[in-house]
Amino acid sequence: MRPGSLASALLVAPALLLVLLLFALPLSATLWGAVQGPDGPTLRHLGIALSTYGRDIAATPLLIGFATAIIGMIAVAIGGYLRLGGSRVAVAVLAWLYRWPLFIPFIVAAQCMRGFLGRNGMMNNALVASGVLDAAATQSFLDWRGVVFTFVWKQTPLVTLLVAGAMAAVPERQVLAARGMGASRLRVLFRVVLPQAKDSLLVGLILSFVTMMSVLSVPAMLSSSSPTLITVAMAWRVNALGDYGTANALGAVATLFSGLFAWAFLRRSLAQRSRELGG
Repeated sequence: MRPGSLASALLVAPALLLVLLLFALPLSATLWGAVQGPDGPTLRHLGIALSTYGRDIAATPLLIGFATAIIGMIAVAIGGYLRLGGSRVAVAVLAWLYRWPLFIPFIVAAQCMRGFLGRNGMMNNALVASGVLDAAATQSFLDWRGVVFTFVWKQTPLVTLLVAGAMAAVPERQVLAARGMGASRLRVLFRVVLPQAKDSLLVGLILSFVTMMSVLSVPAMLSSSSPTLITVAMAWRVNALGDYGTANALGAVATLFSGLFAWAFLRRSLAQRSRELGG
């Protein structure tokens, strides 16, 4: 091996080892545990997972996909205002305020939302006190709506950081040229700025989707009724029943959802990039 190749291999080795230990090995163990029974390979665990938790399995990508779409829209709106906003005070306040959820763990966010979204929580009490809502009409949002709300609040800053950074890198002369030709701020955002930041937006959405797929504390603390997320069912099978086979089958399904989501988005991005280069 040439010295240059050896140096390159040594540089890549730590990252490769980390991927193998933290991702490839656990994934292999999950897939093996999902199809391995006392008497050899079996699909029994997968059958139990589909028959018992079919509603949760179907709801998981829908709820997380819904949250991901909202995160993307809010991130674009915040990033666009940080880049094109006319009020310096509002931009400074927004830039300081939106980052706070980044430093709050999911379990703390879930606990805070229990006191905020409950029937007698802060949100309903504020609406009742302001006269917007009658006390008898209050309702609890500690269900799938609370899960989506918490995920959006927690993950939006991560995507916004990526999007806002990419938008800030767009040359100022392009923005000024578009504004000089009479384009509104909204038109500049969607025709000039966002197309150049879409790769960062895509990466942020994929990271958020995969992260939310793995979170247990939020659905466990906020949604006690079905449908809920796969992670709650996995925890129940392990902690209450000691059924690691079905838990592994549920984990394999969750991994499949994450992989398909990432593959679809990346494939679409690469196809669009290929068309742009070809044009």
